[in-house]
Amino acid sequence: MRIVVALGGNALLRRGEPMTADNQRANIRIATEQIAKIHPGNELVIAHGNGPQVGLLSLQAAAYTSVSPYPLDVLGAETEGMIGYIIEQELGNLLDFEVPFATLLTQVEVDAKDPAFQNPTKPIGPVYSKAEAEKLAAEKGWAIAPDGDKYRRVVASPRPKRIFEIRPIKWLLEKSAIVICAGGGGIPTLYGEDGKLKGIEAVIDKDLCSSLLAAQLDADLLVIATDVNAVFIDFGKPTQKAIGQAHPDDMEKLGFAAGSMGPKVQAACEFARQTGKTAVIGSLSDIEAIVQSSAGTRISTATPGITYL
Repeated sequence: MRIVVALGGNALLRRGEPMTADNQRANIRIATEQIAKIHPGNELVIAHGNGPQVGLLSLQAAAYTSVSPYPLDVLGAETEGMIGYIIEQELGNLLDFEVPFATLLTQVEVDAKDPAFQNPTKPIGPVYSKAEAEKLAAEKGWAIAPDGDKYRRVVASPRPKRIFEIRPIKWLLEKSAIVICAGGGGIPTLYGEDGKLKGIEAVIDKDLCSSLLAAQLDADLLVIATDVNAVFIDFGKPTQKAIGQAHPDDMEKLGFAAGSMGPKVQAACEFARQTGKTAVIGSLSDIEAIVQSSAGTRISTATPGITYL
């Protein structure tokens, strides 16, 4: 099978952990131990989040005032290289020496007219007091929004339209390489009025980009790995129930929150509806069982309705 695995932020940094290089490597090692189990007989593409890493670079840039902060597209490119390097090394230590790897800086086109640019919602970078945030917003043209009792910069999260490196990804798969790409939703780019491609201050949702990637690669399975073993209704309540199987039409009616499971459910539903294949949302530690169809929430158009575990 051709499998796209989208690693959530927990694969890189667990909640509350200091963002040290050692912690990130240790967590990636856990992820790669699971991925190594599904390598035999399968073609693998790995996508990943990068939110904490971009946030750290933003904090470092804010502390270094001699130059203007680097734009988000450049920070995204930096984190793709860093995370891909660690994934390659840790997974390579688990697989045969002859298995080839490739990490691709992945440019993803967005539409300048996407309504997300009129309603920025994605928080990035450090937190500020209200007065400090308003001052920075006036100086730099930022949009800001409350984050608890503090404020943060927010940017647009437009939909991915096109993955520019899709052809080289396919070429690498044909040569049996494991490909790491589309990190953090890819590097957001668009065509300017002069017809030239350029980066843009935005963040593309990692799961929506992984869904597009899987569809364009004709993947047999999309695995969205997170820190829970399934999608739940009434999560955290005594009435919570885990969903075992669902048709995308029925799944979307449940209305999952945009700030939690919503983007993952949307991404899985779009892949299933567009391709007729299966997308699974489940725990990182269950990746082997997910591929064996015995874990996670499976979303496909094959069966109507919803069944619960």
